Amino acid sequence: MRGAAKHLVRTLVLILILSVGWFAGLYFGRQLTDNQLRIYLNNYNAQNDKLSRVLMMIENEYIDSISRDSLTELAIPAILKKLDPHSVYLPPKEFEQADEPLQGEFDGIGVVFNMATDTVIVLNVIPSGPSRKAGVLGGDRIIKVNDTLIAGQKWSQTAVMKRLRGPRGTQVKLSIERKGIDGLVDIVVTRDAIPLHSVEASMMMTDKIGFIKLSQFSRTSYAEIKKALLSLRAQGMKSLILDLRGNSGGFLDQAILIANEFLPAGALIVYTEDRNGKQMRQYSDGRGGSTDLKMAVLIDEASASSSEILAGALQDNDRGTIVGRRSFGKGLVQQQTPFEDGSALRLTVARYYTPTGRSIQKPYTAGDGESYEHDLIDRFKRNEFFSADSIHFADSLRYTTPKGKVVYGGGGIMPDVFVPLDTLNVTRYYSEVSGRNILYRYTIEYADNHRKELSEAKSMRELKRLLDNDTALLNDFVRYAERQGVKPNWREIGRSRQIIEAQLRAFISRNSNLEDNAFYYFIRPIDSTMLRAIEELQAER
Repeated sequence: MRGAAKHLVRTLVLILILSVGWFAGLYFGRQLTDNQLRIYLNNYNAQNDKLSRVLMMIENEYIDSISRDSLTELAIPAILKKLDPHSVYLPPKEFEQADEPLQGEFDGIGVVFNMATDTVIVLNVIPSGPSRKAGVLGGDRIIKVNDTLIAGQKWSQTAVMKRLRGPRGTQVKLSIERKGIDGLVDIVVTRDAIPLHSVEASMMMTDKIGFIKLSQFSRTSYAEIKKALLSLRAQGMKSLILDLRGNSGGFLDQAILIANEFLPAGALIVYTEDRNGKQMRQYSDGRGGSTDLKMAVLIDEASASSSEILAGALQDNDRGTIVGRRSFGKGLVQQQTPFEDGSALRLTVARYYTPTGRSIQKPYTAGDGESYEHDLIDRFKRNEFFSADSIHFADSLRYTTPKGKVVYGGGGIMPDVFVPLDTLNVTRYYSEVSGRNILYRYTIEYADNHRKELSEAKSMRELKRLLDNDTALLNDFVRYAERQGVKPNWREIGRSRQIIEAQLRAFISRNSNLEDNAFYYFIRPIDSTMLRAIEELQAER
């Protein structure tokens, strides 16, 4: 019985695919004669009627009860899978969950995940959320929830969400599989309201250089950026580091508004082009209040979509130095169509281009989502994270900015200043204490034991003085790690000392009243991209 039903579903999917392909090829021709148009309309109506009849026959006459809606829910994703990697259908629950991080506050554990391989893979940990505080990392695989196995059980995303969500204040135990670590890592997360501020940190890095970390492009991003800029100017900011690393995008209008803040009047910010060559262009209006600031923009391989539009607009208008590694390469425009049942279709209808004419979208093969998803792994294997010389561009992808700077297309934004991924002092000892969450757990206990002193620190200087006075911090941590089963290797500890100490200070400081500002301040000694950006801005004086 099930085999017959599956056969009918496959047949229906094939009919839908053929119908859509025929429709697109005929309807979107450059020019149609009146006769061709009449033929098209007659044939389209026939095809449409045939499809409707098939659905109706299955619904009303098939031997088993199968609703038309259930067939449609199966067919639409199968069709879209044959298109580009970013055209997707979102059922009601998934649409609601996908929109939540950009809209408002919600209760949960604070992670963005997918289940592409029947395993919950953490894609992103929401800044300042409960999972970030507990030590969950991007790339973690959630194998168990409260000791219930969920990996490989073919659970729906909705079923997994029900396990992870719950009333704020309640706890959930996650058993995590982490790359490079044997066995599962247990992490207890206390559910809470998920903060959705897109400006994760805003502070002065030096007496003249301000720093803003933008984690996503939500509905309030531009307003948050404006507020942060005003505060930093009041503290003496003359130059700005805008950190877009790990920012996967969000609302396009917010990226345009932020770009407008830094660009003079009449500058092209971005344009889109559809299949018929029709373009829509966005220009700056000259009302931006930060056109005088010297700028450095930080990007990496996880910077995508709106992040690339903003970085590309500033780079192509010679308005700042882009520092870091080549961005993700997501430059397809999706038109979102909501349906009455709460679901939505996100269909790619155009491509994004930077002001010089570069396509942001990296190459892809329609219907081959697997290769597309492995692109970053392929970059790693090609040594692109470690050497700019490993990244090759064809001469046809060469473009020039108004001031003569050479930039390249072909997908993503290539930085002006390449900073390789730094793994020089990563030792086995560091990998163990970090990968097993031992380093992070130590900082939580340390913060709990020094809560009064940490809460009394009102500035970075006071917080630094407090941590500088604890000369036994590293040795105390090593003893803690040994109690957790990681024996000290002093040669490796010496080699990784700067990394370990910086992370200890950064994670401890995040538990102070200065929160994420303190984290980015104290992680700076091992943040080679940040250090290079400071160096570039100071050299411009």
